[in-house]
Amino acid sequence: MDKYTGKRLDARYEIQELIGVGGMAVVYRAYDIIEDKIVAIKILKDEFLGNKEFIRRFKNESKAIAVLSHPNIVKVYDVSFGTKIQYIVMEYIEGTTLKEYISNQKVINWKDAVYFVHQILSALIHAHGKGVIHRDIKPQNIMLLNDGTIKVTDFGIARFSHNETQTMTDRAIGSVHYISPEQARGSIIDEKADLYSVGVMLYEMITGKLPFEADNAVSVAIMQMQASPKPPCEINPNIPKGLEQIVLHSMEKESAHRYASAEEMLSDIEKFEDNPEITFDYNYFVDDNPTKYIDNIENINKNKTNYGDKYNYKEEKRQKSKSTFIASGIATAVALLALIFVFITFFGSCGNSSAKDVDVPNFIGMQLSEVQNNPEYKFVWKVESVYDSTKPEGIIVDQDPLPGSKKIKEDSTIVLKVNSSGVLITVPNIAGLTEDVAKSKLTNAGLKYDLLMIEDNNVKEGYVVSVSPQEGSKVPSDTTVKLYISKGPSEEKVTVPDVINKTLSSAKSELSSAGLKVSENISYENSDKPKDTVISMDPLPGVSVNKDSTVKLTVSSGVKREKTLSVSVDLPSEVTHEVTVTTYVDGVLEETKKVVPSYNGTYVFQMKGTTGKKTVNVNLDGSQYRVYEVDFDASSNNVKRIRSYSYKDNSSNKQNDDENSVYGN
Repeated sequence: MDKYTGKRLDARYEIQELIGVGGMAVVYRAYDIIEDKIVAIKILKDEFLGNKEFIRRFKNESKAIAVLSHPNIVKVYDVSFGTKIQYIVMEYIEGTTLKEYISNQKVINWKDAVYFVHQILSALIHAHGKGVIHRDIKPQNIMLLNDGTIKVTDFGIARFSHNETQTMTDRAIGSVHYISPEQARGSIIDEKADLYSVGVMLYEMITGKLPFEADNAVSVAIMQMQASPKPPCEINPNIPKGLEQIVLHSMEKESAHRYASAEEMLSDIEKFEDNPEITFDYNYFVDDNPTKYIDNIENINKNKTNYGDKYNYKEEKRQKSKSTFIASGIATAVALLALIFVFITFFGSCGNSSAKDVDVPNFIGMQLSEVQNNPEYKFVWKVESVYDSTKPEGIIVDQDPLPGSKKIKEDSTIVLKVNSSGVLITVPNIAGLTEDVAKSKLTNAGLKYDLLMIEDNNVKEGYVVSVSPQEGSKVPSDTTVKLYISKGPSEEKVTVPDVINKTLSSAKSELSSAGLKVSENISYENSDKPKDTVISMDPLPGVSVNKDSTVKLTVSSGVKREKTLSVSVDLPSEVTHEVTVTTYVDGVLEETKKVVPSYNGTYVFQMKGTTGKKTVNVNLDGSQYRVYEVDFDASSNNVKRIRSYSYKDNSSNKQNDDENSVYGN
């Protein structure tokens, strides 16, 4: 039962209407009396007030959003964590979820899809820059406004990467169709997990299909870890090749092979927007045989075996030793245990509502109080007043959905149309009156009203344009009429020009010529772009705004942004004993680690930097094994393997012929 509609929280927020129900919380539209604006209030369900885990997640959401301030991320205004009620006050967004939009459109025009992803990545750049990993990027958590603006929502399971490294085995996270392979495995995750989810969303938008679907969540999770998605162009031939490459690159199984950051992915998106004919060179080294290199993703697919279903699995080519099989068995057992835990936790508590499917009861002819006070009913009630002189007051005369029409969740919303008192009131004539006089006449007539401000070219600002129901209508005494007040003539609209990647002076000139103002509060951020280059703007390019509106610019400070690059070292697969891996950067010892090559497969070394080239030497058991050049200035292919030595022949130090091959990170 909805116990909050019509109530006031903390003498400030008037709850108007229930607008959403989730597994953990309910969301209401409310009016903020102090700030005089409509807000959304997310209230933790009563049954979770004693659950420390749900309270932690709820508080974590407010903490995560509070540190973020970006036009593509929902704003948080206020929080309250009492013993009887816990709620978050957020920006009220009128729009639809991206999931609903995809469901309605089936396949989204690739240009629109890229425009949406551009905004999502901008939001993630900001969040990741603040140390926040969303971990549940999916179209259900993306709001689409009527003007095409994207808002990323629901940071309930976000983590602060700088102080909490959480694995999926601690709690099921993300929706299984969009989670990264490392989330499905229960491995440690970083910002690249969000990029995988963005890739899945982009795949779904441009093809109309999810990359992996099955009868249950565990099967989908296994596909996320092992299966290769069908190339988007095979589903929708109208997709440009470069866009397909971006999708598949962001969905690489190994996080080290994906984009290194949201900035890097957005950079390729921007290149594609500038030139849809562009293609990208994403190359990967495959260690099925020594010193063998694969030129591109298509060649990798040639080395896969089809196991009789629609998913392709990587073929195991070499004979494994006994210890390899043991290690593989242990890894598989751990993965399966994690998946079972994920399935139970995710679908048992943290996922969708566990409410049962029930038949719709027949409430017509019953008293409203009799229905609302019955503890057997767990529905959310929405009551509407009607008038029928032949029926008693308080009797339910209609309902939606109708009884027996379909099965619904037992916590679904049911609209009850209730017969009001026989007292009818005539809506007074108020057109052309001032706002204050109109409100006074409605109040004196015994009517409530909702005030709505609209633009009107014919009615002076502050005067009544119209009322609904119309003047002279006879309505029940508890009817709320809509009072439309003029805001004055509609303002001239202009389209915000795209000044991103232009110099600050050029941007100011172009915006001024378009009839817009530039905010004096210009933000400077570290970036790979030259000094005084515009790197983002609010509102975004292409948005229609009132003439003389102010545009806020974010400009490059000229200081390079720190990057984290990964060097993935292929280890000798035939070595089954423990070896010591020692890593040097420009001759300085950085890391020493013991691994079993046949079990680990690869050794990943991560390093941070802003600019310039560095040489990375990797030794095995004290002898040279690999030499890499890491270039922080390169936009792609930042890591090159320039020398390679055989582990079996340490004494010869014979260099292989592949010293100029490129290893994409």
